[in-house]
Amino acid sequence: MIPTQCVIFDLDGTLLDSDAALVQPFLELGMAPEDITFGHPVEEFCANHGIDVIEYVNRYDTDAALPFVGVDELVARLGRWAICSNKHPVSGVAELARLGWMPERSAFSDTFEGRSKDLGPVLHQLGLVAADVAFVGDTAHDQACAQRVGCRFVWAGWNPRTRASAPTGDVAAEPMDVMRLLGLG
Repeated sequence: MIPTQCVIFDLDGTLLDSDAALVQPFLELGMAPEDITFGHPVEEFCANHGIDVIEYVNRYDTDAALPFVGVDELVARLGRWAICSNKHPVSGVAELARLGWMPERSAFSDTFEGRSKDLGPVLHQLGLVAADVAFVGDTAHDQACAQRVGCRFVWAGWNPRTRASAPTGDVAAEPMDVMRLLGLG
Protein backbone atom coordinates (compact mmCIF):
# COMPACT_ATOMS: atom_id res chain seq x y z
CA MET A 1 0.00 0.00 0.00
CA ILE A 2 1.26 3.47 -0.91
CA PRO A 3 1.58 5.64 2.20
CA THR A 4 -0.89 8.49 2.57
CA GLN A 5 0.89 11.75 1.78
CA CYS A 6 -1.98 14.08 2.61
CA VAL A 7 -5.27 13.76 4.47
CA ILE A 8 -8.13 15.79 3.01
CA PHE A 9 -11.08 16.53 5.27
CA ASP A 10 -14.62 17.65 4.84
CA LEU A 11 -15.19 20.48 7.34
CA ASP A 12 -18.78 20.49 8.63
CA GLY A 13 -19.69 17.35 10.54
CA THR A 14 -16.17 16.01 10.16
CA LEU A 15 -13.81 18.44 11.85
CA LEU A 16 -16.47 20.79 13.18
CA ASP A 17 -19.53 19.89 15.23
CA SER A 18 -21.53 22.36 13.19
CA ASP A 19 -25.00 20.88 12.70
CA ALA A 20 -26.71 23.40 15.02
CA ALA A 21 -24.77 26.32 13.53
CA LEU A 22 -25.70 25.26 9.99
CA VAL A 23 -29.37 24.77 10.82
CA GLN A 24 -29.98 28.02 12.73
CA PRO A 25 -29.89 30.41 9.74
CA PHE A 26 -32.28 28.15 7.82
CA LEU A 27 -34.71 28.20 10.75
CA GLU A 28 -34.41 32.00 10.97
CA LEU A 29 -35.19 32.17 7.25
CA GLY A 30 -38.38 30.13 7.67
CA MET A 31 -37.37 26.57 6.80
CA ALA A 32 -38.95 23.67 8.67
CA PRO A 33 -36.41 21.58 10.62
CA GLU A 34 -37.46 18.38 8.83
CA ASP A 35 -36.55 19.93 5.45
CA ILE A 36 -32.92 20.61 6.43
CA THR A 37 -30.35 18.02 5.40
CA PHE A 38 -26.56 17.99 5.37
CA GLY A 39 -23.75 17.57 2.87
CA HIS A 40 -25.05 19.69 -0.02
CA PRO A 41 -23.40 22.71 -1.63
CA VAL A 42 -24.78 25.69 0.29
CA GLU A 43 -25.60 27.65 -2.89
CA GLU A 44 -27.51 24.70 -4.37
CA PHE A 45 -29.41 23.94 -1.16
CA CYS A 46 -30.40 27.58 -0.69
CA ALA A 47 -31.51 27.90 -4.34
CA ASN A 48 -33.58 24.70 -4.09
CA HIS A 49 -35.40 26.10 -1.07
CA GLY A 50 -35.84 29.68 -2.25
CA ILE A 51 -33.32 31.14 0.20
CA ASP A 52 -30.86 33.90 -0.65
CA VAL A 53 -27.41 32.42 -0.03
CA ILE A 54 -25.98 35.80 1.00
CA GLU A 55 -28.73 36.19 3.60
CA TYR A 56 -27.92 32.67 4.86
CA VAL A 57 -24.18 33.46 5.06
CA ASN A 58 -24.88 36.75 6.85
CA ARG A 59 -26.89 34.91 9.51
CA TYR A 60 -24.40 32.05 9.95
CA ASP A 61 -22.48 32.42 13.23
CA THR A 62 -18.85 31.54 12.46
CA ASP A 63 -18.12 31.35 16.21
CA ALA A 64 -20.79 28.74 16.96
CA ALA A 65 -19.26 25.56 15.51
CA LEU A 66 -16.60 23.93 17.67
CA PRO A 67 -14.15 21.19 16.76
CA PHE A 68 -15.14 17.69 17.76
CA VAL A 69 -13.17 16.43 20.78
CA GLY A 70 -9.76 15.25 19.58
CA VAL A 71 -9.77 17.11 16.25
CA ASP A 72 -7.36 19.84 17.38
CA GLU A 73 -4.87 17.16 18.42
CA LEU A 74 -5.30 15.35 15.10
CA VAL A 75 -4.71 18.36 12.84
CA ALA A 76 -1.73 19.42 14.99
CA ARG A 77 -0.07 16.05 14.37
CA LEU A 78 -0.64 15.88 10.63
CA GLY A 79 2.04 16.89 8.17
CA ARG A 80 0.07 17.63 5.02
CA TRP A 81 -3.65 18.16 5.27
CA ALA A 82 -6.32 19.99 3.31
CA ILE A 83 -10.01 20.91 3.32
CA CYS A 84 -12.58 20.06 0.64
CA SER A 85 -15.99 21.41 1.66
CA ASN A 86 -19.32 22.51 0.25
CA LYS A 87 -19.28 25.37 2.77
CA HIS A 88 -19.42 28.98 1.60
CA PRO A 89 -15.87 30.41 1.58
CA VAL A 90 -16.75 33.42 3.77
CA SER A 91 -17.82 31.10 6.60
CA GLY A 92 -15.14 28.49 6.04
CA VAL A 93 -12.22 30.92 5.93
CA ALA A 94 -13.50 32.71 9.06
CA GLU A 95 -13.77 29.44 10.98
CA LEU A 96 -10.29 28.27 9.98
CA ALA A 97 -8.84 31.63 11.05
CA ARG A 98 -10.69 31.57 14.37
CA LEU A 99 -9.37 28.09 15.13
CA GLY A 100 -5.84 28.86 13.97
CA TRP A 101 -5.95 25.92 11.57
CA MET A 102 -3.72 26.21 8.52
CA PRO A 103 -4.40 23.43 6.02
CA GLU A 104 -2.15 23.33 2.98
CA ARG A 105 -5.17 23.98 0.75
CA SER A 106 -8.79 24.90 1.48
CA ALA A 107 -11.38 24.34 -1.22
CA PHE A 108 -14.84 25.71 -0.54
CA SER A 109 -17.98 26.05 -2.67
CA ASP A 110 -16.48 28.80 -4.82
CA THR A 111 -13.80 26.34 -5.99
CA PHE A 112 -16.58 24.16 -7.42
CA GLU A 113 -18.69 27.06 -8.75
CA GLY A 114 -21.62 26.10 -6.52
CA ARG A 115 -21.63 22.46 -7.62
CA SER A 116 -20.94 19.58 -5.25
CA LYS A 117 -17.38 19.38 -3.98
CA ASP A 118 -14.86 17.58 -6.11
CA LEU A 119 -11.49 16.27 -5.01
CA GLY A 120 -10.03 16.67 -8.51
CA PRO A 121 -9.17 20.38 -8.19
CA VAL A 122 -7.81 19.81 -4.67
CA LEU A 123 -5.54 17.01 -5.88
CA HIS A 124 -4.35 19.27 -8.68
CA GLN A 125 -3.62 22.14 -6.26
CA LEU A 126 -1.70 19.75 -3.99
CA GLY A 127 0.23 18.19 -6.88
CA LEU A 128 -0.95 14.72 -5.83
CA VAL A 129 -2.90 11.82 -7.29
CA ALA A 130 -5.73 9.86 -5.69
CA ALA A 131 -3.41 7.09 -4.46
CA ASP A 132 -1.49 9.71 -2.42
CA VAL A 133 -4.46 10.89 -0.32
CA ALA A 134 -7.31 9.82 1.89
CA PHE A 135 -10.55 11.76 2.28
CA VAL A 136 -12.26 11.89 5.68
CA GLY A 137 -15.94 12.77 5.78
CA ASP A 138 -19.27 12.26 7.48
CA THR A 139 -21.84 11.73 4.70
CA ALA A 140 -22.58 9.49 1.75
CA HIS A 141 -21.90 12.61 -0.38
CA ASP A 142 -18.34 12.61 0.97
CA GLN A 143 -17.90 8.91 0.29
CA ALA A 144 -19.11 9.41 -3.29
CA CYS A 145 -16.66 12.31 -3.68
CA ALA A 146 -13.77 9.99 -2.75
CA GLN A 147 -15.08 7.22 -5.02
CA ARG A 148 -15.26 9.57 -8.02
CA VAL A 149 -11.48 10.12 -7.92
CA GLY A 150 -10.59 6.67 -6.57
CA CYS A 151 -9.01 7.66 -3.26
CA ARG A 152 -9.35 6.00 0.11
CA PHE A 153 -12.27 7.14 2.26
CA VAL A 154 -12.50 7.17 6.06
CA TRP A 155 -15.76 7.82 7.88
CA ALA A 156 -15.72 10.42 10.68
CA GLY A 157 -17.34 8.00 13.12
CA TRP A 158 -16.88 10.43 16.01
CA ASN A 159 -19.87 12.37 14.65
CA PRO A 160 -22.96 10.82 16.33
CA ARG A 161 -25.02 11.39 13.16
CA THR A 162 -22.47 9.44 11.12
CA ARG A 163 -22.22 6.68 13.71
CA ALA A 164 -26.03 6.33 13.71
CA SER A 165 -25.98 5.74 9.92
CA ALA A 166 -23.95 2.51 10.50
CA PRO A 167 -21.28 3.21 7.88
CA THR A 168 -19.26 0.38 6.39
CA GLY A 169 -15.62 0.43 5.40
CA ASP A 170 -12.95 2.40 7.25
CA VAL A 171 -14.54 4.08 10.26
CA ALA A 172 -12.53 6.20 12.68
CA ALA A 173 -14.34 6.06 16.03
CA GLU A 174 -12.20 8.94 17.35
CA PRO A 175 -10.22 11.56 15.41
CA MET A 176 -6.83 10.09 16.33
CA ASP A 177 -7.96 6.76 14.80
CA VAL A 178 -7.37 8.46 11.42
CA MET A 179 -3.64 8.34 12.14
CA ARG A 180 -3.80 4.61 12.90
CA LEU A 181 -6.04 3.71 9.96
CA LEU A 182 -3.78 5.54 7.52
CA GLY A 183 -0.51 4.37 9.09
CA LEU A 184 0.54 7.90 9.98
CA GLY A 185 1.86 7.32 13.46
